[in-house]
Amino acid sequence: MAASTGRRGRPAPTGSLSREDRHERTRVPRTVRPGRRPGHAAVSGSRWRGVDAVVLDTDGVITDSAKIHAAAWKTAFDACLLAHPPDDPAARRPFDVRDDYLRHVDGRSRQDGAAAFLASRGLRLPRGSPDDSPGTDTVGAVAAYKEQLFTRRLSEQGIDAYPGTARLLRMLRARAVPLAAVSASRHARELITRAGVLPCFDVLVDGAEAARLRLPGKPEPALFLEAARRLGVPP
Repeated sequence: MAASTGRRGRPAPTGSLSREDRHERTRVPRTVRPGRRPGHAAVSGSRWRGVDAVVLDTDGVITDSAKIHAAAWKTAFDACLLAHPPDDPAARRPFDVRDDYLRHVDGRSRQDGAAAFLASRGLRLPRGSPDDSPGTDTVGAVAAYKEQLFTRRLSEQGIDAYPGTARLLRMLRARAVPLAAVSASRHARELITRAGVLPCFDVLVDGAEAARLRLPGKPEPALFLEAARRLGVPP
């Protein structure tokens, strides 16, 4: 059995915890199995018996890179909405880094994410291409603008692995549990390398591989299934 964990659908933590503990605990990947309380972090070795492999999402699970992605998207989309205001005044509201990010761009390629959000606001910009220069006149240009912003912020701010996730990865490696990281981002290898956890993983399926294999992003499970296949474990 391969256990997988992503940003969506994670159980809320239970019990009385400090704000710091709650933050860290929600970032620890977990699996819920028969007889286990939802929300109980699976950090002891005994709780991983019978798990043949673990597949983890990258952004928001291994690293706190989701907030950098969301901030870059917000700057790019807000500039586009200002340059091309939708006919419906309600659709001119700024990009929401939580709701709009999760609904339209999280887990999708840059091109697909840009197209999905712009369509949700009634904007039908020319598709353009991934080679477009950063700007606001085509879907490709908006995606390129986001990429430029993300790369700059990553260079300036760096990235870390969540402490709880890093501890869990070390525990699983010590028990020889095969591990895979998954992301629709082409930056996934750079992210987990900068975070210092790349050596923990046997397999990485990132945005470059998704494009090469033509795998759809979320909500489709294709990236996670490909990771499980490479680990040689049925999902």
